[in-house]
Amino acid sequence: MTIFYKNEPYEFAEDTTLHEMAEYFQHEYSAPIILASVDGKLKELFHKVPEGAMISFITIRDKIGHKTYQRSCSMLFFVAAERVIGKEKIKRIVLHFSIDDGFYYTIEGDVKVNAALAAAIEKKMRAMVEADLPITKRSVGTDQARSIFRRQGFHDKEKLFSTRLASRVNVYTLDGYQDYYYGYMTVSTGYLRNFKLFYYRKGIVLQMPNMVEPDVVHQFIPERQFFKTQIEGEEWAARQDIANIGDLNEKIIRGNLRDVILFSEALQEERIARLAAKIKARKDVKFVMIAGPSSSGKTTFSQRLCIQLTAQGLRPHYIGVDNYFIDRAKIPLDEEGNKRYEDLEAVDVELFNEHMTELLGGGTVSLPRFDFITGLQVDSGEKLSLPDGDILVIEGIHCLNDDLSPRLPASSKFKVYISALTQLNIDDHNRIPSSEGRLIRRIVRDHRTRGYSAADTLSMWSKVREGEERNIFPHQENADVFFNSALPYEAAVLKLYAQPLLFQVPRDHPQYHEALHLLKFLDYFITAPLDDVPTNSILREFCGGGCFRL
Repeated sequence: MTIFYKNEPYEFAEDTTLHEMAEYFQHEYSAPIILASVDGKLKELFHKVPEGAMISFITIRDKIGHKTYQRSCSMLFFVAAERVIGKEKIKRIVLHFSIDDGFYYTIEGDVKVNAALAAAIEKKMRAMVEADLPITKRSVGTDQARSIFRRQGFHDKEKLFSTRLASRVNVYTLDGYQDYYYGYMTVSTGYLRNFKLFYYRKGIVLQMPNMVEPDVVHQFIPERQFFKTQIEGEEWAARQDIANIGDLNEKIIRGNLRDVILFSEALQEERIARLAAKIKARKDVKFVMIAGPSSSGKTTFSQRLCIQLTAQGLRPHYIGVDNYFIDRAKIPLDEEGNKRYEDLEAVDVELFNEHMTELLGGGTVSLPRFDFITGLQVDSGEKLSLPDGDILVIEGIHCLNDDLSPRLPASSKFKVYISALTQLNIDDHNRIPSSEGRLIRRIVRDHRTRGYSAADTLSMWSKVREGEERNIFPHQENADVFFNSALPYEAAVLKLYAQPLLFQVPRDHPQYHEALHLLKFLDYFITAPLDDVPTNSILREFCGGGCFRL
């Protein structure tokens, strides 16, 4: 048969698999091929292809390929752990969240989790990689899938599919172990050669390569504040008996969503109140510096923090570092000729420090305003001073970077890192990446406030993420406090707004696969109305109807 690769015809035997084709073309790629695209549709490598198909390949350096590697490596971990410990001794193994370049797991049951166990599981994983065991997929009816998961004790998956309208479920099998995974898998364990296990905080970290260096597994570096915040978020969700999507859907079905919303919002308000009290207790603090990645809800959070600081007897003033942008014509360009608004060089650091030191010394300054229409920094006409009891709440992506404020004493700054760190998992073995939750937030907000399509937002997202990796994440551990802005119920509400936008992404658009991926994710949730969400909720920053001027 004839297939087309890079618009050129190639002859293969008609029963040739994509795996065999990938081996033929692998020399053209600097990283292992892990998936294929056949006539615009993603396919795992065990598939055969029709006559005349247009073929392209995806490697671990591609976002979808990298996720496929991680997902498959995670299945390998679950199977190896069961083989080492013994199925009868395991009550539950849970993938909680990503940390550094890996995943964090806990194991419950008649087992002592320690470094020795991590080493034994890793040894078993490597033996399974050397054996190059096949990872197979079959499609079964939803009722049959629920029966399979019930027999294996995967009650989280059984509950998940009790509300799924789709009639079929993909079940993956590795060495007799059957499981469900949200996304594509490698064709065999032989692809999964790069990983390492670390014992950490009563659990195990599976460290894997990143997209940039697919052959390198870096030493695990704990992010202590990040880890603490993630665990705390899961504990708050657990207090509402919500550990996964199935639990949330059950609450919605039983008419308990309002209680979930009120409890979640009350917990967030209580955390903001405690944060305000902590800031007040540090008498030297005059600048609250707030930073976080895109769509974390920084603006609403800052407004709510101002209210709580007022309740503590302080007089807060909010300013955005964006108003200190240099004139647009002077903003540096990237290699593609685009303005690098996310870089510190786009900020008038000298003027910012001049104003902040003047305020700290008891003086008065005239605040600038960046005119996004003309691209010029102009005088806002607003005068500001900081007498006793006054405090500045400053929001901007560089606020945790001391290079933004080198002339301010460390004792005068209180740094807050905010991000939407998802508390829920799809089930015990399938996590929800926090970046996907933020992306859905941004799709909804961009359409509402800027008229962008979902395709527009998806196309920009990789650049946004690059800016975060460069300018925000390296400084997150400098924060005095981490604040998690995610709400366990939010995806059920955002679904109502995001789903129709994602359906509008054309099939031939480069971001179509990502849109399909998000649609599949949202399909797990029962839709919930916005009505019971308070007007001061962070979620209102994205869905609209909030009480703050944003």
